[in-house]
Amino acid sequence: MLKLLSYFFIGLFLSSCGAIIPEQQKINGVSFVASRDTISQKHIDPVINVNANYAAIMPFGFIRDLKSPEIRHNTNRQWFGETRAGAKQYIELLQENNIKIMVKPQIWIWRGEFTGHLKMESEDDWKKLEASYESFILEYAELAEEVNANIFCIGTELNSFVSARPEYWTTLIKKVDNIYNGKITYAENWDTFANVPFWKELDFIGIDAYFPLTEEKTPTPEALKTAWQPHKEKILEVQKAIDKPILFTEFGYRSTHFTAKEPWNSDHTIRDMNLEGQNIALKALFDEFWKEDWFAGGFIWKWFHAHDRSGGNEDPQFTPQNKPAEELLRKAYSKK
Repeated sequence: MLKLLSYFFIGLFLSSCGAIIPEQQKINGVSFVASRDTISQKHIDPVINVNANYAAIMPFGFIRDLKSPEIRHNTNRQWFGETRAGAKQYIELLQENNIKIMVKPQIWIWRGEFTGHLKMESEDDWKKLEASYESFILEYAELAEEVNANIFCIGTELNSFVSARPEYWTTLIKKVDNIYNGKITYAENWDTFANVPFWKELDFIGIDAYFPLTEEKTPTPEALKTAWQPHKEKILEVQKAIDKPILFTEFGYRSTHFTAKEPWNSDHTIRDMNLEGQNIALKALFDEFWKEDWFAGGFIWKWFHAHDRSGGNEDPQFTPQNKPAEELLRKAYSKK
């Protein structure tokens, strides 16, 4: 009886430590890109083969420019995978294959303007943006609840919006809580994640982890390890203050020269290929974070449904598909 009581209290203690994530329960996720069409089993098999246990599904809303308060979403002018019906079809097929889900609605601003700079010039426009954004987010919170998604992300890289209207976000979180019963996060950019005022109201501290690390053409493991330490200290400082686990809502590197210099840079004119650099940078990230009990895991950016036509040795973009990085990912995710 004494032994049983001991086990009970140990289990109770561990369950109360919200920031402790056992290694075998890490979120080994892919950011599953929306397409024009429905998906089928052949599109899910490569996700299974890389040992992913989670997928982020990303329906989109569109804004005309950085000063516009109107978000258009779930329209018949969007690609199927960007709509509510498309997201649901993707989710249900992934779930049939025991892949867990994060629903992560995102905004696209015309010409690819950075969402972190979205900021209104008048109180009237702020009110319009808030109403439009609430409509967008609550629609997908409803979907997340309908499909029993594991995680819902309330926004991605919206620092100016968050900083200017913190009370709005607190209210929005409560409204999401009233609709959706799963875990909630928010995805903030690597350079502004410490400024988010509502982390304690969420279940994960979400970071899009494009931290600048080294200016080496092909980064060395030694340089990456050294460069990660100050960033890791800052992450851990926030984690300890909030007492919530860290989730890399996005992470990844392009297969180009200088991949770890400005990892957020998606400039399509950069065409230099460096598969080794991508591999080394990803391995360094896994080595630094996946062993930590305060780290929940993450979602690699990004994974396309048509695996046979994605990535490859002439693709300088982020996806690991059909590159040496895919095998590295498979091995890293096999430790779940």
